[in-house]
Amino acid sequence: MDNEAFRRTYRAINERFCPFEKSILTNHCGCSRARRFCIAEREGINCGSDAAQARCRELLELLRRQARFALKTRDEQTALPHAKAMRVQVGGLRGLHAVIKPDAPVPGTIEDIDGIIEAALDRYHTLAALPYQPIIRRIAAYQGRKRSRRLR
Repeated sequence: MDNEAFRRTYRAINERFCPFEKSILTNHCGCSRARRFCIAEREGINCGSDAAQARCRELLELLRRQARFALKTRDEQTALPHAKAMRVQVGGLRGLHAVIKPDAPVPGTIEDIDGIIEAALDRYHTLAALPYQPIIRRIAAYQGRKRSRRLR
């Protein structure tokens, strides 16, 4: 299946996409609302709730806007390269965990994205009211896997 056909099929099947799909597919995060599906040997993530998807989209947009300096990007409209998108998603959720549960160690894998966002809303009432400085520090500190050196 060529990439364009895959994208068309993906959009047709996955009307309620998961904003944190990359972090779930790489096993850095999990979510109680996530539903996996396959298209031509590729995997995707669907969100089980309109409200949860809206919260995740809002959080991701706020994280990206707040992290522009740490990511060294200016334009909010263009898609981020994979490594920077992972920094925002995984680093942002780890930062959110650290803010919500300051006495608990930050896990390597965030088990339930929807659960941690719900906890943040219970504590801060809106996602805009989150203390973004400590969250951004986690985004800046996050390092994905290192590139492997190819032998010649």
